[in-house]
Amino acid sequence: MRLEFTPSTPLTFGIELELQILNRRDYALTRGAADMMRLIERQGPVGDIKPEITEGMIEIASAVHTDANAMLDELKTIRKQLLGAADKLNLALSGGGTHPFSRFAEQRIYPKERYKLVSELYGYLAKQFTVFGQHIHIGCPDGDAACRLTHRLAAVIPHFIALSASSPYWQGSDSAFASSRLNAVNAFPLSGSMPFVLDWSSFNDYFERMAGYGIVRSMKDFYWDVRPKPEYGTVEIRVCDTPLSLERAVELGAYARTLAAAFLADDSTPSADVYLTYSYNRFQACRFGLQGEIIGSDGKVASLSASILTMLSRLAPQAGQLGTQPQLDALAQRVIRSDSDADWLRRQYTETESYSHMARLASAQWENR
Repeated sequence: MRLEFTPSTPLTFGIELELQILNRRDYALTRGAADMMRLIERQGPVGDIKPEITEGMIEIASAVHTDANAMLDELKTIRKQLLGAADKLNLALSGGGTHPFSRFAEQRIYPKERYKLVSELYGYLAKQFTVFGQHIHIGCPDGDAACRLTHRLAAVIPHFIALSASSPYWQGSDSAFASSRLNAVNAFPLSGSMPFVLDWSSFNDYFERMAGYGIVRSMKDFYWDVRPKPEYGTVEIRVCDTPLSLERAVELGAYARTLAAAFLADDSTPSADVYLTYSYNRFQACRFGLQGEIIGSDGKVASLSASILTMLSRLAPQAGQLGTQPQLDALAQRVIRSDSDADWLRRQYTETESYSHMARLASAQWENR
């Protein structure tokens, strides 16, 4: 089976956000997705809203955009409808890459055929996948460009992990990680990075072999950190924790779009050397967040914060062309202040020594009311 890459307008972008559904008693995860979906479908959804793999999750997605402010306005409209439904059910919503104390074993798989199949195949890992991420899509003109962009983005994946990190707590314990969410993803056999193929024909050859072995049926079976999404005509970045605010989510999307503008304009062949240090750099970002380090293409070690700030500065020409400079400036200020969501969550817990209170404060930040 050959995969057709549907061309899309280069540098358009969209984002998906997986959100936590909480009760308002102790702010634990609760089985609210089905009831919320019924209410929203009765009203008529104002955007793309759908359930996720377990019943304490719900996902929203933006439309395709060329302007970050328009994307933020759309997501606020979707949030308003979600909160209206949640209020009627006495539920709360929150960002954050993991819930701080709910147990994954207590979650229930959402009654949808694909999720049932995932649960049958992966057993307890399916429930462990009750983690919450942001996915960013960038439009590409063709499959060859998508393959090259995927490999170029591999070098900056630690940036996205550190900038979005919001999962320091896992099942009632401090994980010592800034982003513990990705440890749940790592357990899947088809996680990690895409094979080093540089054109769509070669990618199709790889896909056909994997499908022929019975390992995959579609692109959804690959849980790579970055992957082409041929039916959308995009490259999808999948490493971000869901931030605690819509503003930060849009800032991350704008950063990805601006990077893609620079990377798609580069006609040189990507180097496989990025994967020599990929796992190390990824671990540093997950474990230490903005305080981590990164080994660059020159073999030199730098702080992740310095690496991000250097890249943000280099992207000024592209940011000017795309109108993303305000979002990049906001990210730069967060890096300078070492202001991550993971650090914010730890401060709240230190002050209150209550996971429930911390979860309530995180929910209030996402709901923005």
